[in-house]
Amino acid sequence: MYRAPVEEIAFTLKHVAGFQSALDAGRFGGLTEDLLDAILEEAGRFASDEIAPLQAVGDEEGAVLLGADVTMPRGWKDLYRRWREAGWNGLSASESYGGQALPHALGAAALEMWNSGSMAFAIGPTLTMGAAEAIDRHASEGLKKLYLGKLVSGEWTGTMNLTEPQAGSDLNAVRARAEPAGDGSWRLFGQKIFITFGEHDLTENIVHMVLARVPGAPPGTRGLSLFLVPKFLVGEDGSIGRRNDVFCSGLEHKLGIHASPTCTMVYGDGFTEPKGAVGWLVGDENRGLACMFTMMNDARLAVGMQGVGVAEAASQKALAYARERRQGRARGYRGDGMSPIVHHPDVQRMLLTMQVMTRAARAISYSCALASDMADAAEGAGKIYWQERANLLTPVAKAFSTDVGVEVSSLCIQVHGGMGFIEETGAARLLRDARIAPIYEGTNGIQAIDLVTRKLPQSGGAHVHVYIGELLEIVSTVETSNRHEFGRTAAELRAALQALAQATRHLQNQLAEGRTDQALAGATPYLRLFALASGGAALARGALADRSGSRIALCRFFAENLAGEAVTLKDRVVGGADSLTVAGAALAGE
Repeated sequence: MYRAPVEEIAFTLKHVAGFQSALDAGRFGGLTEDLLDAILEEAGRFASDEIAPLQAVGDEEGAVLLGADVTMPRGWKDLYRRWREAGWNGLSASESYGGQALPHALGAAALEMWNSGSMAFAIGPTLTMGAAEAIDRHASEGLKKLYLGKLVSGEWTGTMNLTEPQAGSDLNAVRARAEPAGDGSWRLFGQKIFITFGEHDLTENIVHMVLARVPGAPPGTRGLSLFLVPKFLVGEDGSIGRRNDVFCSGLEHKLGIHASPTCTMVYGDGFTEPKGAVGWLVGDENRGLACMFTMMNDARLAVGMQGVGVAEAASQKALAYARERRQGRARGYRGDGMSPIVHHPDVQRMLLTMQVMTRAARAISYSCALASDMADAAEGAGKIYWQERANLLTPVAKAFSTDVGVEVSSLCIQVHGGMGFIEETGAARLLRDARIAPIYEGTNGIQAIDLVTRKLPQSGGAHVHVYIGELLEIVSTVETSNRHEFGRTAAELRAALQALAQATRHLQNQLAEGRTDQALAGATPYLRLFALASGGAALARGALADRSGSRIALCRFFAENLAGEAVTLKDRVVGGADSLTVAGAALAGE
């Protein structure tokens, strides 16, 4: 059974991501270290004792559609009520609407634990928080007054409606339309698919954030507007009114996250009179994508935390099994009979890979969240610096962490052997859940494109090299520490960071010369290279801060066994475009 690694999470947040320095500098108002620790401890307890026990029930029963209504698995409605009443939904939300205004980095740490408990449970509140953020930043005061308090408290939930049957990653193809009603409201018509928690019985109302086109809108994404469309209309006094013309017409049968209802939503199909789902414009007409990106950027980091959460749960499950399962007799084992498989070198290799990859992903994700907090608190040049840092790390946190979630949960099955392929152990469930995370909220390929084309050019291309320079300083500290326990750590990490710098300059030159396709050919291996180099440096920072034998040993394992991939990835970034072009033409039958 999963137990939240509160001590490890607190250490990474404070001493690897840098939260302690910001806390000591008074960046977070009245937040103290004692309060931080207490919040993390309670979040860990809730995840371990209340969420995790219902994970299997959620997976086995799933969400069920009857007519247009969705029923959640046994115990989940009460679980959500306890979670909401504990105040977790408003952890980082504005105090003006009942939130606690705590740092996003703290929220990310809590989110990791809830996803370890159950990814299917945690994704619903994640979207509610995103909807509240979008409304807070872009909606009218009237909409904020009616909806924000209920969303921040979790009394109502929120969704994000982008995808349509013909419009997946390419939102240029969105066809949902909105027509003015003449009274300040709009009537929406169309269909949206893959809508997470689009319908359920956890709350009395659901607030949909919907992308649609208004009459005369320009083509493409420049013509998208964002609308707030509630399941039930809300009176001026906040009371629940009549049912809106928005319904769930189907529930997807998925590989994983069975308890998360993934809905097909129909707007304005005439189930109520007058026809058309009543909605209100959020932000300006034809500026909906910019408003929606408020939700999407927050959601991308949140999805990264899903990857970290599943990876942590898988690591714990595999280690516990390896300590109990006996097979063969490992050399050096001193006990009687067959040895626990944790003593076999190949199993140790798998378990250590799981642990260090999980820790690297956690460090990158927490650093991204802290950069966002620092940007919110800073002004002038400092604000630009931290916002660019958050921008740079967001696609890496999303893509690398979710890839790690899949890789580590797959290794969990391998450690279990044949029993991992059997559902009763729960190992397969983790892999099935993890597999969606590299796909939704922008596929990991799209994250790589975003990193290369939008984030590397920041500050004229300088910011990413400043970041690499900061990581090299950590390596220099390892070199001067004279700790023989580090082995070849410094040399291996320096080689990885030098490979990252070379690949970065290559891609920046390709973009400057207008060779965008060649640059994009190396985007995905570049993101992996970026993550391995920066993740290794993060582990080194943690080892330097703690200097315990275990942290140094794990850092050394990463450096000497995994960081070497960076040089190969650099070669793929720099020299792989031509072969991809030729082979790609063959795939297309050209």
